[in-house]
Amino acid sequence: MIGLLRKKYRKFRKKNKFFWSVNWIKTYYFNYKKFPYSIAKKLPIFFYGRVKFSSIKGEIVIDAPIKRAMIGFGQSFEFPTTSKGTSEINVNGKVVFKGNVQFGKDVSILIAENAYFEMGHLSCIGSSGLIVCKNKIVLGDFVRVGYQVQLIDTTIHQLIDLTTNKKMLFIAPIFLNNYNWIGNRTTIMKSTKTPLNCIVASNSLLNKDYTNFGKDVLIGGIPARLLKENISRDWEGEQERLESNMIV
Repeated sequence: MIGLLRKKYRKFRKKNKFFWSVNWIKTYYFNYKKFPYSIAKKLPIFFYGRVKFSSIKGEIVIDAPIKRAMIGFGQSFEFPTTSKGTSEINVNGKVVFKGNVQFGKDVSILIAENAYFEMGHLSCIGSSGLIVCKNKIVLGDFVRVGYQVQLIDTTIHQLIDLTTNKKMLFIAPIFLNNYNWIGNRTTIMKSTKTPLNCIVASNSLLNKDYTNFGKDVLIGGIPARLLKENISRDWEGEQERLESNMIV
């Protein structure tokens, strides 16, 4: 009897803790602002903790079966579990979610007008991440991005080659293929394209097409280079844990 009561109490505490972790005002506001009633009432996007909506004029599309809390912004799924309260969303372009998606704490997102940003099923952006999308950024399925990672598809300012007096390319798409694991504090710049099942070492710089390395590779460095072949994260072994962390 005592064991049963303890089990029920632990379950109650877990539900109570989850309830108070949700920013219900921002959650209801965002869903009913961006979706038709038939979708908004299901509350597919949950916000946790403080978040600033600088702009949410852009288009939000969920290209998957709609479920409650399938997209979490500010979720506590990694260490540290506390937040600085610096999350900011500025969306003027188009954002597409292809399934269950996670954003950690203190993530900042800028999607410019006419820009396109997409995240695949069970992909995530770690805490203190930065996304600056002026053109196009696409993350495939199971793209796990570590904390303090930057994805920036532009140099922001125009550069000039002084030997030819020609303007250099300053904006280009980023594409991270399925089953990519991006190490913490990595910077991913314009023109980056990764192969299937790729691991990126921490503190790396990506700025070109790496698909010629083939799949199942480890790359890293400044700039990134091939470090190891025939290596993979144990995606199958982690499947259950990933789903339990992401699916509320």
